[in-house]
This record gives sequence, C-alpha cells and structure tokens, in this order.
Amino acid sequence: MSKVFKPTESELEILSILWEKENATVREVHEIIHLTKEVGYTTTLKLMQIMHEKGLVSRNESAKTHIYTPSFEKEKAQEQYVGKMIRTLFSGSTSQLVMQALGNHKPTNADLTEIKKLIEQLESK
Repeated sequence: MSKVFKPTESELEILSILWEKENATVREVHEIIHLTKEVGYTTTLKLMQIMHEKGLVSRNESAKTHIYTPSFEKEKAQEQYVGKMIRTLFSGSTSQLVMQALGNHKPTNADLTEIKKLIEQLESK
C-alpha cells in the first residue's frame, strides 16, 4: 500500500482502539476513550465520520449500528511515522533514533533480546 495516511493525534487514538479490536462501533470506541478523557459521544461520532471520509477507516453500513474497521495496518502507520521521524528529527540517522529511544526509555529484558536478534540478523546479511 503506497498511500500516505496522515491521521491526527485524536484519529490515531481511535485507530489504536480499532487495531486492537479489529473493528468496533462508535459506542464501543467512545466507551474506551471516555475511560481516560472527557469527550462527548457526538464528538467521537463526528471524528469517526471524518475518518471515514478521509479513508482512514471503512464502515459496514449493512446493520443499524455501523461497524468501523481500520483501512490500513498498524505496521504501515508505524513505518510511515518512524520513517518521517528519522528523516526530520534525526537527520536521517537511524542510530540517533535508537540511542534516543534506549537512552530515555528503559527497555525490558525481552525488548533487549529482540533488539539483539534483529542486530544479529542485520549483521548476517
């Protein structure tokens, strides 16, 4: 998929819920968002309608309650955002990104094991 998606912070919050659940109604998304911040149902509804217009989500309208599904994979969004961060914030330096991430956020032992495996794979190529 070569299309570039540019979700806002609020849209990313909704997308993260949809990626986790795979699909959901506006009510389901709203109930999850409402656990952490005060937002009205109509605000969630309008935002999801806009996301549909922008092509960020698809909507199944066959039932009375519409079901929303993300239009692209979480990995695609990660790839897009990390690529942009590397180009803009880190002047194209992947190592600066990694050092910043590891220097400011303590990785778990499992994270370190995965990172070591990836480095070994990259070195063997």
